[in-house]
Amino acid sequence: MGITITGTGSYIPETIEKNNSFNNHTFLNTDGSTINSTNEVIVEKFEAITGISERRYVQDHLSSSDIGAFAAEKAINDANIDPETLDYIIVAHNFGDVKHNTIQSDILPGLAARIKHSLRIKNPKCVAYDILFGCPGWVEGVIQAQAFIKAGMAKKCLVVGTETLSRVVDKYDRDSMIFSDGAGATVIEQTNNDSGILAHETASYTYDEAYYLYFGKSNNQELPSDTRFIKMQGRKIYEFALNQVPKAMKTCLDNSGVDIKDVKKIFIHQANEKMDEAIIKRFYRLYRTPEPEHVTPMSIHKLGNSSVATVPTLFDLVKHNKLENHSLSKGDVIIFASVGAGMHINAITYRY
Repeated sequence: MGITITGTGSYIPETIEKNNSFNNHTFLNTDGSTINSTNEVIVEKFEAITGISERRYVQDHLSSSDIGAFAAEKAINDANIDPETLDYIIVAHNFGDVKHNTIQSDILPGLAARIKHSLRIKNPKCVAYDILFGCPGWVEGVIQAQAFIKAGMAKKCLVVGTETLSRVVDKYDRDSMIFSDGAGATVIEQTNNDSGILAHETASYTYDEAYYLYFGKSNNQELPSDTRFIKMQGRKIYEFALNQVPKAMKTCLDNSGVDIKDVKKIFIHQANEKMDEAIIKRFYRLYRTPEPEHVTPMSIHKLGNSSVATVPTLFDLVKHNKLENHSLSKGDVIIFASVGAGMHINAITYRY
């Protein structure tokens, strides 16, 4: 018996925002002072560090719950199940629905309730709830779905990660170029085979690290001081991730009993290309094993960082052979891993 992902779906917004579109932006330092570089230089350095050349933004009339429902419908169809048979809908996000040209987050009702409503599911025994866990939210939602199924409380769960970060970024902050919009979804079921989740690991570092990502005021000092945007301490996050994520991944893999040489793919949160590459290198260094070629799919170059949506979207792209040099075969062992606001870290070892 296995607890398996039986269906996947994703929604990649149509609007493409290329790096050169930021050439006319006004970027400021955190104290509001002018940056002593041209925008062309700022953007060039940004791409060299993050690997991002473009990102996706949702159309003005769409919200996080809308695109989450689009991804969810695709996952349900891919799994070929009746949505009325779902026991849980778990939706990971961070900011709720933020309408275009507004700054207020709307999570009343929660996004899971909105998505269940959009899917027109009548069954009241299908429980819909949200999870706020930073970027690792979708991975944690899968871990929770597994727990429900193992406990006999569910047979089928839908786990969605959806975010519209373009609505909560400070356009005067260079870091705003990192963030994007998107949604990914998976159906989790108990199956009569040996595929599925082999082990998982989660940790929350909050003693000194809780506010590495936070809501803060704009770099433009002329804007109202009580208006808040997503902010981060990039250097501290980078150092934290390099120190802690590889160790969590190793614990997860060791607990699965799988040899490092049998890992075929690692689906890591698309936060920053250089950071992700360094995490994977350090992970393999823990095993004194060279990193295999094409072990880590990347979508950040074209899709940016859509928080909770990056891992399920990346998995959906590879599963459906939409990413060059990457594919999956039955029996492949893969790792899902993420790190984000909190600071939270998690990982899953999974047999495809």
